[in-house]
Amino acid sequence: MTIDVMLPYYGDVAMMKAAVESVLAQEDRDFRLTIVDDGYPDENLPAYFNGLVEGDDRVRYYRNEVNLGANGNYKKCIGLVEHDIVVIMGADDIMLPNYLGTVRKAFSDPSVSIVQPGVEVIDENGKVYEPLGDKVKTYLRHKLVGGSSEAVVEGEAIAESLMVGDWLYFPSVAWRADAVKTHDFRPQYDVVQDLALATDIILAGGRMAVVSTVCFQYRRHRESDSSVRALDGRRFAEERAFFDECVRDFTAKGWNSAVRAAKWHLTSRLNAASLTPKVIQKRMWPGLRKLAVHAVRP
Repeated sequence: MTIDVMLPYYGDVAMMKAAVESVLAQEDRDFRLTIVDDGYPDENLPAYFNGLVEGDDRVRYYRNEVNLGANGNYKKCIGLVEHDIVVIMGADDIMLPNYLGTVRKAFSDPSVSIVQPGVEVIDENGKVYEPLGDKVKTYLRHKLVGGSSEAVVEGEAIAESLMVGDWLYFPSVAWRADAVKTHDFRPQYDVVQDLALATDIILAGGRMAVVSTVCFQYRRHRESDSSVRALDGRRFAEERAFFDECVRDFTAKGWNSAVRAAKWHLTSRLNAASLTPKVIQKRMWPGLRKLAVHAVRP
């Protein structure tokens, strides 16, 4: 069973090359790597990518003539998937050598649609560290699955957990391709599109395998831990719209605990509150008002 590794790319060249090399170094060799370059302005890149394609028939390269943006490029990647399992990897993240073998094993359960393997966070220099937000993610995941090294979860329990706090690491998640193609990314979202996709699959009865084996390194830059979208309030406006949709969808399912969690969206509000000192420091007054409203109003 070949696994499609999709690499939507726009950004740091050295980190992208490290990401590519980590895929090519997998112990499990049955994969197909597809790189979709969203028009990054570096005239040397096409030659580099074409060299990869010529050297390994498992590698494909596409370059968008027009920049599609993150969500548009994700959607293009989905359209290029041809195998049963797909990973949409970040272009600055690292697959440890055991990644593909770990997720392949989890998919041996045919009822599983999503696999979240064990992840460690690295900074821009590749050093492992654990910011507060990631400690919270670890706590929420452990609270759901307990001490299990591999748990399969579904329904309201996982929906509620993800509404309290999104502990998924999207670039590390592996998906059943038919589930992704059925639901796709919601076009209105640029920040929470991965959580929305997982939620749609869960609402449709999909099950998730949560595996403790660490096999992926997710890069979180120490100096860029809060994006412009977060500081000016756009991120939280999008999150609020998504949570409102979840309240509607969970109500229709009769998932009352998940409804309460979506209404409160606790860690999202705490995140907004934690960013207010930085917004004040940068004197981003319109963003401060949006963050304050999000933080105090369920």
